[in-house]
Amino acid sequence: MTSTLPVSAVTDLVPFTDPLRIPPLLRAPADGALVTVSARPVWVRLHSSLPRTLVWAYEGSFPGPTIEVRRGQRLRVAWRSDLSGNYPLVAVRVPNSTPPPTDRPGREGAEPIPEVAALPPWTVVHLHGARTDGGSDGWPEDGISRGGSQLAEYPNDQAATALWYHDHAMDITAFNVMTGLAGMYLIRDAEEDALRLPSGANEVPLVIADRNLDTDPTGGLTGQLLHKVVQVSADPPATLPFTGPFTLVNGVIWPYLEVEPRWYRFRVLNASNSRVFRLALVDRNGAPVTGAAYQIGTDSGLLPAPVPVNQLTLAPAERADLLIDFSAQRGKALRLVNTLDPAPVPDVMQFRVGAFPVWDFFTLPSRTSPSFTRITHDNLPAHGHRWVALTAPGPQSPHPQMWELREIEDASATTEPTVTVTDSGGVTRVFERVSTSFDGTLNFHVDAGAWEVWNFLNLGGPVHPMHIHLIRFQALHRHAYTVNTTTDSGGVTRVTATYSGAGTLDPNEQGWKDTIRVAAGELVSVAGQFSGGTGRYVYHCHLLEHEDEGMMRPFVVMPAQVMAVHPHEEDHDH
Repeated sequence: MTSTLPVSAVTDLVPFTDPLRIPPLLRAPADGALVTVSARPVWVRLHSSLPRTLVWAYEGSFPGPTIEVRRGQRLRVAWRSDLSGNYPLVAVRVPNSTPPPTDRPGREGAEPIPEVAALPPWTVVHLHGARTDGGSDGWPEDGISRGGSQLAEYPNDQAATALWYHDHAMDITAFNVMTGLAGMYLIRDAEEDALRLPSGANEVPLVIADRNLDTDPTGGLTGQLLHKVVQVSADPPATLPFTGPFTLVNGVIWPYLEVEPRWYRFRVLNASNSRVFRLALVDRNGAPVTGAAYQIGTDSGLLPAPVPVNQLTLAPAERADLLIDFSAQRGKALRLVNTLDPAPVPDVMQFRVGAFPVWDFFTLPSRTSPSFTRITHDNLPAHGHRWVALTAPGPQSPHPQMWELREIEDASATTEPTVTVTDSGGVTRVFERVSTSFDGTLNFHVDAGAWEVWNFLNLGGPVHPMHIHLIRFQALHRHAYTVNTTTDSGGVTRVTATYSGAGTLDPNEQGWKDTIRVAAGELVSVAGQFSGGTGRYVYHCHLLEHEDEGMMRPFVVMPAQVMAVHPHEEDHDH
């Protein structure tokens, strides 16, 4: 039951050789005792034909153990660093070519980046999607060194869902996560229990990520993790985000999973640095397998009803709660493949379905979350608005940027870049740029418990998966805009963005989320309540190289009574 594709000419690794690894389960103690989770170096085998690979991993597991809690069950964790030795990946920058150098292993003759090779173990854990105080959120600059511990407390007072924890160290998140510092975190509740979903061995985490590997002088794979990116500018140095030719699921390259002909529940996470996956199930001849998969949950909770999915798009950090019925596939080998800008081998993994029938008492429910309410602008409580523009690389910066915007009356009255937006109703508003870098002035002050609408406008460039810490949100709409950028006589950038049509929010994008895709020429507006914690947080693009290059900004949440006496300018509109 091997791949129908030929062995890749650039990898010499045979897909579906190794079984899928299942990360160990770590359940929160009932007595509330402190749990220590150690990050440490460990040697693993990504494929049975490869030498061992050095990774950094939580509790020595790559990916880390799946942590499981009940809703409202408070968990206290000491994230301890027992990391030591050399940094476990090699980083290089290479010129572009055809085919892309990122589609093949090896350094292409480039010298390792010395600053990356010299990195010490310096880490901080962020529980992605958690509602918790700022002190436990994993502020990027609050890193710990070897022997230290980061103490965090998670109330877990949120609906059943799959979160994930990963490193979030300032400027080096892309490298640290690529070393292996990530794992899943499941919250259970009574609403989920009532569905009697597939569980135990029939509930499987799928942590999907692409990676690259170094080669020896003969071209043989060494197993060494390789962060190879294409350099598009030398001065200042600018690179494209990382993508790699090898797809790992739970730390195994192109694994297989033996399944019975019954329903399974898969908790799917795109843990890649930047690759977007469009997943599809096909048979051994490449024909689509339709009508077998249903999505029942998104990043932050259950959908109101199952959504049939023949293709599932996940950007980095997005998750999907997926049910697949294998009962009609007895004795078959099915492949999960990536159909969106795939690596040289589009395979992700293989399912080997048993030949004999089994008893399965699960039936797909017609409704999965009776408590779910779809948010629209009409039923949204009183709220403020924030505006953030996402820019393409250009003369002002070799990297994409996030521009926090403030409304003004006249574009000519400012020497800062401006964005003039004409919406679907023909109303025109003018905004000026007020911040672009992480260290710039703090502009977003949010009252604890307040509802807000955040508007992300992509002025050009790649899809940006935008993540807001602390909250879950729902996307209100995705609209298409025509963008035009000019420079006035004073050398100031002037951008116009004019509504050109309604975009599409797929049914599986209309649930509770914490990460949303924003493509070029799109305005995506999301609504959420800033509750569950106070303190200082960040929001950012979840293409990890973009985050490290500056597409991350802070915001602060305080009780309204404190905000009333805090000296700051009004920074949002109603």
